[in-house]
Amino acid sequence: MRAMLFDGTSPLLRETEQPDPVPKAGELLIDVHACGVCRTDLHVVDGDLTEPKRPVIPGHEIVGTVAASGAGVTGFAPGDRVGVPWLGHTCGHCRFCLAGRENLCDAPAFTGYTRDGGYAQRVVADAHYCFHLPRQYSDVQAAPLLCAGLIGYRTLVLAGDAQRIGIYGFGAAAHIVAQVARHQGRTVYAFTRPGDQDAQRFARRLGAVWAGGSDETPPEPLDAALLFAPVGALVPAALRAVTKGGTVVCGGIHMSDIPTFPYAWLWEERRIVSVANLTRDDGATFMAIAARHTLEIETTVYPLARANDALADLRAGRLTGAAVLTMR
Repeated sequence: MRAMLFDGTSPLLRETEQPDPVPKAGELLIDVHACGVCRTDLHVVDGDLTEPKRPVIPGHEIVGTVAASGAGVTGFAPGDRVGVPWLGHTCGHCRFCLAGRENLCDAPAFTGYTRDGGYAQRVVADAHYCFHLPRQYSDVQAAPLLCAGLIGYRTLVLAGDAQRIGIYGFGAAAHIVAQVARHQGRTVYAFTRPGDQDAQRFARRLGAVWAGGSDETPPEPLDAALLFAPVGALVPAALRAVTKGGTVVCGGIHMSDIPTFPYAWLWEERRIVSVANLTRDDGATFMAIAARHTLEIETTVYPLARANDALADLRAGRLTGAAVLTMR
């Protein structure tokens, strides 16, 4: 099978021929049709995340069909369309797993990081961590749901019942979660790179009542701010934008250092929280929302062999919405 391989010696992936993977007990062998290109993939190849399997095939927003299964698999059959997310396995017996917080598992596995992912024609995945996908989305449209959508949703959940939501970094995750927030009756304010008029128009088209640069002040105080841009300087900026009792939720797996700021900006019960991974319950709940409310998924499509171009465009901020690789 063709695959794009990261060997740790360069941020450029290498196109290579690999043997087809073989599913073990409890695993699915999946013919990959599409795989989203996530900022986490960029953090892997740029060395921000320092402990990948090497070599590793990146990619954790995988859409494909079941080709075969190992012993003991239930709930999936050959030909079923399936989605594979970032969380690839958990131990099931640490105190976090036992408390229903498997996203914090002490011995997890992650797709495209500690186990091979979807920048390939075929992949194996633990069937317990795969999802059936809403039918109304094409393979390309469904791919970003599996991380941009899921992590965006978990980020929104950590904002509680906040009504006025500010979203910093209007990319793949933000453009999906903005629509979910609007379906929930919340008011959305979008913050983009200063001067990015295209992204601001995009945000307003998806229901934001206001869109401006991350250096601007919204027209009214926010109840919560969701940060998807990996820029630590946005944390104090968001704290200044939220009202008393407000929450700043950092939705990324990596962020540059947060600069110092006066305690007064945090005082009055403002909070800073982070999001770590996802749970299978998150996946089931979010997929039900995506099935009930058809979301507009903005994508730029690249063939598998151009994975490096997709990563470069993401790194440079040249994308609107999500990048998706296709295998056909």
